[in-house]
Amino acid sequence: MDAAWVAGLAASPWLVPALFALVVGDAFLVVLPSETAVVALGALWASEGAPPLLAVVVAAAAGAVVGDGLCYLIGRRIGLDRWRWQREGRAAAAITRARATVHRRAAVLVFTARYVPFARIAVNLAAGAGRVPLRHYLPLSLAAGIAWALYNVGVGAIVGSAFRDAPLVAVAVSIPIAIALGLLVDRVVAGLDARTAPSPDGDSGPTPPRDRR
Repeated sequence: MDAAWVAGLAASPWLVPALFALVVGDAFLVVLPSETAVVALGALWASEGAPPLLAVVVAAAAGAVVGDGLCYLIGRRIGLDRWRWQREGRAAAAITRARATVHRRAAVLVFTARYVPFARIAVNLAAGAGRVPLRHYLPLSLAAGIAWALYNVGVGAIVGSAFRDAPLVAVAVSIPIAIALGLLVDRVVAGLDARTAPSPDGDSGPTPPRDRR
């Protein structure tokens, strides 16, 4: 990969539609690196001046909202236990947690889950299966998608601005940073989720100490 190839990629008219398709697909297939792609394009814009930053943000946000909305519709039509992957592994655990709290914590779940692949799928499926009203879900999804796009593009732009004369280096450095930040967000969200998970008696949050007087 050389600088001329990177410049050609940045100017390609297919780049933004491909980004949109990648982000939509990542709503279902967690192996697709949508966050990494958005960060890398933010870095490329800062160092190369292309692709257009607004187009990247719009494509990423629109892909996030469309992909999450399709998950919501699948949950609404099919439910949470139709397929084997919904009943096993990390996806099953995430779906169980989301099912228990999606009505009480819809806003928090939709926003935080956008940054965590398995949680993202689980929350949107649970919101649909739990019949969270579309008029409530859609504005949350839209706001979460825009915030997610701005966050990832912003991370990339910060990296790219440090390597303004070296677009290859900017892209190469932005990718491990995107992965590291994704793992960090995953840990933070998992920790917050564990602290606020419902207790066996149905209450959420840690149990206060008893008065022993």
